[in-house]
Amino acid sequence: MRDYHIRSGSGDEACPIFTTDKNELDQLLDKLNPDQSVWVRANGFKAEPGSHLIVPGSDGHPAAVLFGVGAHSHGREDPFLFGQLASRLPEGDYTYHGPADEAERAALAWALEAYRFTRYKELPQPLPVLVLPEETELDQVRRIAEGCYLARDLINIPANDLGPDELEKAARDLADAKGAELNVISGDEVLSKKFPLIQAVGMGSERRPRLLDLSWGEADAPKVTLVGKGVCFDSGGLNLKPGSAMALMKKDMGGAANALGLASMIMDAELPVRLRVLIPAVENSISGIAFRPGDVFPSRKGLTVEIGNTDAEGRLVLADALTLADEEKPDLIVCLATLTGAARVALGPDLPPYYTNDDSLAAEVDSAAAKANDPLWRMPLWGPYDDWLKSQIADVNHITSQPFAGSLTAALFLNRFVDKETSFAHFDIYGWTPEPRPGNPKGGAAQAIRALYEMLASRFRTA
Repeated sequence: MRDYHIRSGSGDEACPIFTTDKNELDQLLDKLNPDQSVWVRANGFKAEPGSHLIVPGSDGHPAAVLFGVGAHSHGREDPFLFGQLASRLPEGDYTYHGPADEAERAALAWALEAYRFTRYKELPQPLPVLVLPEETELDQVRRIAEGCYLARDLINIPANDLGPDELEKAARDLADAKGAELNVISGDEVLSKKFPLIQAVGMGSERRPRLLDLSWGEADAPKVTLVGKGVCFDSGGLNLKPGSAMALMKKDMGGAANALGLASMIMDAELPVRLRVLIPAVENSISGIAFRPGDVFPSRKGLTVEIGNTDAEGRLVLADALTLADEEKPDLIVCLATLTGAARVALGPDLPPYYTNDDSLAAEVDSAAAKANDPLWRMPLWGPYDDWLKSQIADVNHITSQPFAGSLTAALFLNRFVDKETSFAHFDIYGWTPEPRPGNPKGGAAQAIRALYEMLASRFRTA
């Protein structure tokens, strides 16, 4: 098991961390010994949100830590602010002394902040450990942290070490660890079993395309299917990306990474569902046999698709995977994909948009996102823009020539491959944290999956 730098126990020998706001600071200082109170006042500690002060003991080691909480100037409190101490305090054991009902959230914040990607570079120094009261539910914290760590690890691995083969191995390792089954469709079977769009996108690379199909749970349980975009590197194809846009394209399999992270949480919690995870794993490369702008391909659904731009490959592989998902009419289909730059223009890197025609599902997602502190924003599937996807020579063009609503029209394209009666939501995530935030180190990001796990746990544990 990974080390999340959290544990339960008495913490008798550990350094206490006291959370306080500006209004409670004087009361806290009255409880400290006089020397400690003098130290705090002499250092001008004001308990500003996110500020901390180490109070030394007589031996020079930390005897106490004060941490400021409360709303920032924008009027909101960062729920993971406490976690930043995991990367700011020196090595050692620390105990949590804050509101008991926030101990679990503090533990998760700490665990998410303590993530480090060490595949190629060792940690410069050991991280501190947070000791929580015995009654704190740490199994749930570790479950969520593990899913987030898995998603982050996969995104952070560069494409030379993570192509379709390695993504398949990651899915197989997860399946073996959780008692799931993994079926892989690759080679000539991609076409013979009717996944022509997956084949089209991946055929320009020597790393052959495939469809990963993981299943777990009782066959008669409610069916939940996750579809994750697994483009292990996106050069843009013949519509080649400029270097600046290609630099982070190792993260273009962030949808697949997050789908596997969410699957890990679901299986570890043994939610009473029949889980299926579908990942079209490809590399979008340039070669003499790469697909071209203007080409027309059939799809698994039977619709012919005109290729408007080879740099919009993700929605193509997802179309075939969504069609397969929809064929068994599951109770819920969730699509996770690092799909469009337009989503980042609209909402930035930290607030993923999602699309669904199911108002009841949207209400569940919004409630769960707020509870899990995993921000999401519902965007409209505005039907009139569907006309922008018309093609003169095929049933549909997979992009629009309009310079507007790029994320929305991508969602409308995907929507064509799922039956109108199916409960379906598509999440256009970024999969990357460009600047570190509390609980979110710079690099690969777990997005939407804490909210989705909260939603599924709430729905099926009370079913």
